[in-house]
Amino acid sequence: QADSDDGQMAGEAIVEAVENQIADNNPPETKQTLVRLMEAGESRENAIRYIACALSVEIFEALKHKEPYNNERYLNNLKALPKLPDE
Repeated sequence: QADSDDGQMAGEAIVEAVENQIADNNPPETKQTLVRLMEAGESRENAIRYIACALSVEIFEALKHKEPYNNERYLNNLKALPKLPDE
């Protein structure tokens, strides 16, 4: 039970990070991706979920490989959406 709560909280934190990126337009690619996905017919909620997936994969990769967050890789993952990054 605790694990799913942690996962839920982590997911909400990532969604919040995405919303902050959009609000701050930093990086601008996040907002561009949101607009592009919505123009392609995704709901805002689904588009945010896709972006959150790309961000969480980047965070996970950085932690797993003990390397710094790679913004370029994140932006490449955004460009590929709605195709999700390979785990």
